[in-house]
Amino acid sequence: MENPLQLKCLNHISLVCRSVEKSVDFYQNILGFFPVKRPGSFNFSGAWLFNYGIGIHLLQSDNPDSMPKIGGINPKNNHISFQCESMALLEKKLKELNIEYVTSGVEEGGIRVDQLFFHDPNGYMIELCNCDILPVTPLPVDSIQSSCSLTNRNVRRQRQQEQQVQLQVQKIEHVLWRN
Repeated sequence: MENPLQLKCLNHISLVCRSVEKSVDFYQNILGFFPVKRPGSFNFSGAWLFNYGIGIHLLQSDNPDSMPKIGGINPKNNHISFQCESMALLEKKLKELNIEYVTSGVEEGGIRVDQLFFHDPNGYMIELCNCDILPVTPLPVDSIQSSCSLTNRNVRRQRQQEQQVQLQVQKIEHVLWRN
């Protein structure tokens, strides 16, 4: 797959907060992030946290009272998701902390992914799941919806790339089976 912008990875997300202090407490003590140095040249309140290979930048709202009210927990709303090791442990911990949550799940090919959704102090949705058990499978070009405006050249390029990946996989499998 092409990488025209030469991207390497997701670096951080920024969240506008009602209270940076409450948000730091939540992300640090509930989700396990730790504070990291934030450039002193910023002229607004905030905090930077890091863990799991991603940063969370918390920005103090200029008008916390005008921020949207925290609504019900809807798994189809925007959210950030973290993979976890034990859904049962998470659910027990959230109950102990009196954090309201909703459970859900998705099944594909006999694999069940369990999901747990809740809000941070600002109303941002958090998902915790065992999503890593679900394989990431690239879609074949033919399954791309016709509403996508891919040019014939892009389709040919993508097919060539898929064929190259398949050949590489076959070579790796051949080497593994030989050993």
